Amino acid sequence: MSEEGETLLDSKVDKHHSHGTEVMASRAERLTSFTVADFKVPSGFEEEWRFTPVKKLANLFSETPSEQGAASYQVEIPSNIVERALAVNQAPRGTVLVPADRAAAVASADVAEAHYFGIPADAELTEPLKLTITGQGEGRRANSHCVLEAGANSRAVVILDHHGSADFNGNLEIIVGEGAELTVVSVQRWEDTAKHLGQHDAAVGKDAKFKHVAVSLGGAIVRLNVNARYAGEGAEAELFGLYFADAGQHLEHRTFIDHNLPNSKSNVLYKGALQGADAHTVWVGDVLIQKQAIGTDSYEKNQNLILTDGARADSVPNLEIETGLIEGAGHASSTGRFDDEHLFYLMARGISERDARRLVVRGYLNEIIQKIKVPALEEELAAALERELEASGAL
Repeated sequence: MSEEGETLLDSKVDKHHSHGTEVMASRAERLTSFTVADFKVPSGFEEEWRFTPVKKLANLFSETPSEQGAASYQVEIPSNIVERALAVNQAPRGTVLVPADRAAAVASADVAEAHYFGIPADAELTEPLKLTITGQGEGRRANSHCVLEAGANSRAVVILDHHGSADFNGNLEIIVGEGAELTVVSVQRWEDTAKHLGQHDAAVGKDAKFKHVAVSLGGAIVRLNVNARYAGEGAEAELFGLYFADAGQHLEHRTFIDHNLPNSKSNVLYKGALQGADAHTVWVGDVLIQKQAIGTDSYEKNQNLILTDGARADSVPNLEIETGLIEGAGHASSTGRFDDEHLFYLMARGISERDARRLVVRGYLNEIIQKIKVPALEEELAAALERELEASGAL
């Protein structure tokens, strides 16, 4: 059996893997709990953590409340949005997101009041709801838990924008009501010293459309889990991601689509670029089509472009299918350097090799930026990518 999504039939955990790692057969079988003590501090030998530099994350695994002033929160909120605080166990907090690792459990348990944002039924927001989170210092500990609820038949875009530096645990649970259309954009523009562990979980209602876009450009270590399941038939979920890793950065993204109901759709596309010594990216994508999820249509894909020697991209697509009564399902992954044919095509038209390389990278990554559909943010991120390209010694 390979580690790229094959099912272990006799046991859900193989404790005798050749390099000592515990290999989970199914992402759906992982432990979830609100109790921090149920999760051991990761050693790096666990399948869920084997790509992650866990020794550098000890502060985020400790059951520690947020330091006063470790992070600031600025909200740009349309007038018809409901904003309030939710205590632990106060619904709808905890109805969608159940922590799937120790960091998420810490954030869930140690945030006394979660930020709640409710979009009324039938509302159509003409401007995004934007939450800007700014870390106030390297190593300062900040835990965050947000709950976002889109009412039936509403239309909205929500942006989470991360800046500054901190040791940040961030949870986001998302409720997409029947017939609603919701886009959530999470941007990681941290300073070079920041560390960010996050879990985003969504439940997508009947005939609803949910889109999540993750853009990671900054931070020493960023590890984001994005998970979606269905709360009604006819629902659609799209998960998009873009990451650009420089020397010494570790940017890790994990996705899980749980097709638990019939006639649902999903599409996952993550694209990354890497440059510099010890630049490291990780993408692990899981799709589960349960036995009852007949009529499912699902696809996931990850692409990585390595710009310099010394960079490493790990990509692991996983697909589990428990019924043959589906519309379609597939997955793909590719990692490589520039396409010589693309470069030749551009250079044959009088474009220098340097400019041709930059055009290829720009076009390759802009596909994800264009999924956001917020012109001002798209322009900001395009400019940020230009700065990344300008700083590259390879382009």
